[in-house]
Amino acid sequence: MLTGQADIEAVGNAIKYANLYRYLAKPWQTEDFKLTVTEALRRYLQEKKLAAFYTELEQKNQELQDKTAQLTDANQKILAFNEQLKSDNLRMSAELNVSHHLQQMLLPPVSELSQINDLEIAGFMEPADEVGGDYYDVIQHDGRVLLSIGDVSGHGLESGALAIMVQAAVQTLFASHETDPVKFLGALNHMVYHNVARMKADKDLTLALLEYQNGQLCLTGQHEEIIVVREGELELINTIDLGFPIGLIDDIADFVFDTKVQLNQGDVVVLYTDGITEAENLDKKLYGLERLCEVVKQNWQRTAQEILQSVIEDVKQYIGKQKIFDDITLLVLKKQ
Repeated sequence: MLTGQADIEAVGNAIKYANLYRYLAKPWQTEDFKLTVTEALRRYLQEKKLAAFYTELEQKNQELQDKTAQLTDANQKILAFNEQLKSDNLRMSAELNVSHHLQQMLLPPVSELSQINDLEIAGFMEPADEVGGDYYDVIQHDGRVLLSIGDVSGHGLESGALAIMVQAAVQTLFASHETDPVKFLGALNHMVYHNVARMKADKDLTLALLEYQNGQLCLTGQHEEIIVVREGELELINTIDLGFPIGLIDDIADFVFDTKVQLNQGDVVVLYTDGITEAENLDKKLYGLERLCEVVKQNWQRTAQEILQSVIEDVKQYIGKQKIFDDITLLVLKKQ
């Protein structure tokens, strides 16, 4: 402020209320005036810059508070979603446990298998998940014995449910004395096809049926190759032309055929699902049919249970610490 006012009190009030930088009384020195103006300008620009900085800081702080509020809200939603997932997982786990328990209960017990004349039978099934898509059964009725093995596409609850449906339908058809393979598999396929459509599921299964009576096996249905060992000599029976995937189309009558296999004392028949032949080791190499055949051939003179145990032990040893990606099912029968 430049002034000729001599009243010091009036000058002080002017500086106070006008928020002035400095008071210069007359007469002033030119150099002092220049320095004062320069310093006042520097201070003004600094205060202006500082004010802009504080304004920007307040804006950033407000944005940060808004983001924090959004994150807090998002975290609360995530926590609520996680709680819902935990609840759903517990429910699904309970459902899977019930289905797994039911599926295991329906497997033929050793006590039933031991009552079958002429045949020594051993079975094994281990699902990749809590509920498997594999299925096998052994039924005896009026002197006839029916062995069945199937593999539903995928695994989990839907596949397990379909496997249980198939098991029930096969038992019903067998008990009703249906002996025609075309009618048997046709009726079974019709049921599976329409139930899968009702479930809105993309499921089908390979299925082989082996009816034993008076030393002879009647094979029908499309599944993995069947291993037969006679006096140490191994034979593979291709089932690709004996049927069609169950549940894929509505009518499979034109695709169903059968073939007969005569069994003599000591002959061994091995049924399996691709969970064995396609089992991977840590190097992602498959166990393979060739290795399975070799283990069976090395142990064919042993009991059915011992043959089965040898195969399962070899598969587990081959897999090692690798994850089991598919259900493993094995059925061994030996003519007594």
